[in-house]
Amino acid sequence: MKPIGKYIVIKTIDEELKTESGLFLSGEDMNQMRYKRGLVVESGTDVPNIKKDDDIYYDKAHGFTMIIDEKQYTIIRENDVVVVL
Repeated sequence: MKPIGKYIVIKTIDEELKTESGLFLSGEDMNQMRYKRGLVVESGTDVPNIKKDDDIYYDKAHGFTMIIDEKQYTIIRENDVVVVL
């Protein structure tokens, strides 16, 4: 699979977030957060700075989900990525 242009194929990472005081955030609290974590599966032909296996945070309001070879992936654009870890 090779995305074209500025598209990036990712697998989302489900996180459990804990506050500084040690409390875990609920699923509802997590849904209110704007950004989500993902692992890059493949980056598009015009994406020079984001590589396969990069751990990223992206704007979860953008992108869409596809099933490719019976696996679920999220497709985003390069400009939806806010942090590469």
